Amino acid sequence: MVNPREQVKKRSAEAEEVVTESLEAVHEQVEEARKEAEEQVMRPLDEVLGQAERAYAAYIEAQRQVSSAYRVNEQQIAKAYRRAEQQAKNNCDDKIKQALKIREESMAQALKARDEAIAQAERGYKKIKEQAERACEASIEEAWKKREESVEQAWQLREETIDQAWNIYAKLSR
Repeated sequence: MVNPREQVKKRSAEAEEVVTESLEAVHEQVEEARKEAEEQVMRPLDEVLGQAERAYAAYIEAQRQVSSAYRVNEQQIAKAYRRAEQQAKNNCDDKIKQALKIREESMAQALKARDEAIAQAERGYKKIKEQAERACEASIEEAWKKREESVEQAWQLREETIDQAWNIYAKLSR
């Protein structure tokens, strides 16, 4: 992945190189004009003015080139920034999608675990309910048996007591 800062530095270095070359060219032209002016002190005034105009024109052209180089550099920096911004947006969108997917998977697992826990609790409840029903029925049946046995014993005791009472009465009445 290309680092946007490195691209900006590279573009800035290229722009500075263009500006430096342009300035060097202007300095060379100005230097040549100065040397020529020294060599030909005696030239006519028109020639000197012509040289000055050419030097000024070269200076203005160099200034235009520097300005153009700065504009190109600014455009390249803006383009690199937009690419970096878009890449950051894409990375953010990917992370959000990934987080949402993980959340959905976690929620699905939690729902499944909850459903399984509910089903298991239902099975446990039914099992305990059936055991309680069986225990209740067994207790009721045992209570009925005990009642019947108690009633039968009480009946036998009553019969025996009545028989004894009649036997005693019969002995006394004789």
